[in-house]
Amino acid sequence: MAILKGTAGIRRIVPRALLLAALLCGLLGAAIAAPPPPSESLGDLYRAVEMASVFPDQKTFADAVPRQSIPAVLGEFRSEKSQPGFSLRAFVAAHFRLPALSVPKLSRPENQSVDAYLRQMWTVLRRAPDRDQPGSSLLPLRHPYIVPGGRFDEIYYWDSYFTMLGLMQHGQGALAASMLANMADLIDRYGHVPNGNRTYYLSRSQPPFFAAMVTLVAEREGAGIYRRYLPEMEAEYRYWMEGADGLQPGMAHRRVVRLRDGALLNRYWDDRAAPRDESWRHDVETARAAHRPLPDVYRELRAAAESGWDFSSRWLADGRTLGTIRTTAFAPVDLNALMQNLENTLAKASAVAGDPAKANFYAGRARARAAAIRRLMWNQREGIFMDYLWQERRQGTARTAATVYPLYFGIASPPQAHAVAATIRQDFLRPGGMATTLVETGQQWDRPNGWAPLEYLAVAGLDRYGEKALARQIAARWIHTNVAGFKVTGVLQEKYNIERPGSVEASGGEYALQIGFGWTNGVLAKLRAMYPGLD
Repeated sequence: MAILKGTAGIRRIVPRALLLAALLCGLLGAAIAAPPPPSESLGDLYRAVEMASVFPDQKTFADAVPRQSIPAVLGEFRSEKSQPGFSLRAFVAAHFRLPALSVPKLSRPENQSVDAYLRQMWTVLRRAPDRDQPGSSLLPLRHPYIVPGGRFDEIYYWDSYFTMLGLMQHGQGALAASMLANMADLIDRYGHVPNGNRTYYLSRSQPPFFAAMVTLVAEREGAGIYRRYLPEMEAEYRYWMEGADGLQPGMAHRRVVRLRDGALLNRYWDDRAAPRDESWRHDVETARAAHRPLPDVYRELRAAAESGWDFSSRWLADGRTLGTIRTTAFAPVDLNALMQNLENTLAKASAVAGDPAKANFYAGRARARAAAIRRLMWNQREGIFMDYLWQERRQGTARTAATVYPLYFGIASPPQAHAVAATIRQDFLRPGGMATTLVETGQQWDRPNGWAPLEYLAVAGLDRYGEKALARQIAARWIHTNVAGFKVTGVLQEKYNIERPGSVEASGGEYALQIGFGWTNGVLAKLRAMYPGLD
């Protein structure tokens, strides 16, 4: 027998024959077989429900749980669908339990303060460890966690980092640590953190904030956290870098690209080329109107969903039309800044674990990537970092708030950081915070919307480089936007209109404005602590 040590110090006994087979097949530490998404397990029934718009929100049926086994449900569907008077809506109601909103209407005390609301919502949005439900798309988690709210009643990858900031601020470090443990469990099971803990999210991840989460929890619990989660950070790195070895210059494989000069960068990707379960009809209609091969459009839409910026002019070839989306053509500045942070954190964790050779390897990778970001993604004329079109060997043209990532992670040179500050002050500063992009397309990650994660990254990144007045100004405007909206609606929301804060709600995208809201709450709690009295 061979003994392997797990991430939490648990010794797992593995027969030597199985261990050898895993090593020979290259499967050790790889993902287990992914359960199929509803679009595959329910087949024709799923497509019929989504294309008939049985529910206003297409995510509803993706999250529904069959009352019988899936084969039994499908058998009844096939026998009943051609009968006179068959109602698809009635069939679904009889055979599925539908999800409830994760934030029901709250009974709020009159004149409740925003601080009291924030603390209340940690209870409202908290979920206990999951139980397995046969036929459900939910991937059960073993530890308590916070959901964003509204239609998003599961854990989301990059949302969770910003939620954890607020948990830490409000003395809920144990819950933040349990969220990190859930992320590690997902990596152990599937080889990566999926977009969210749903079967239909398994084919992609989201911006890789796991290393930043490890650092956040280590600040509370000590350097041993780096050692504890080193195996999961390495597994995530393998996921994003899979195929890099042997990749020829100018080529790409899944999420990694090798430039003609040999530099390695990453891109967003999705392993499937089909409509997203949670947006099935939207994707079908977008692809049909694009006059491009359908699988290509589906892949690009899914890759944008992995970016978290779904959707934005940032990914559009014509800057306006969703059907021109080309997410995989970019080596994005935010993703590569996150990967550089992962490499740096791996170097630190390896040193803590007593492996200097590995620490040097990862540190070298981090230095090379940082140099590539400064060399290829910095636009001196615009005073901004921009995404890189790796096949065309040039920068894209979209000016976006992703420029703050190299500041947040300390990659920018001081002159670059100060130039970014000048550009933000001149072009991106709005009455309600910092703009996401400078164009209005009807997509939610474009003007006039502002988003909590980008506002926080800008504030912290600018402060890091001594641009304290601008950092405070953005924080003050964003806090005011949140509080003004709260006074009108009594809730905090997923995103905000920062052109007319407090008077016009955010809009755009595929679904209605959501309330709750995990990352908004977390960032607001953090910024109010950083800048007391700015309400």
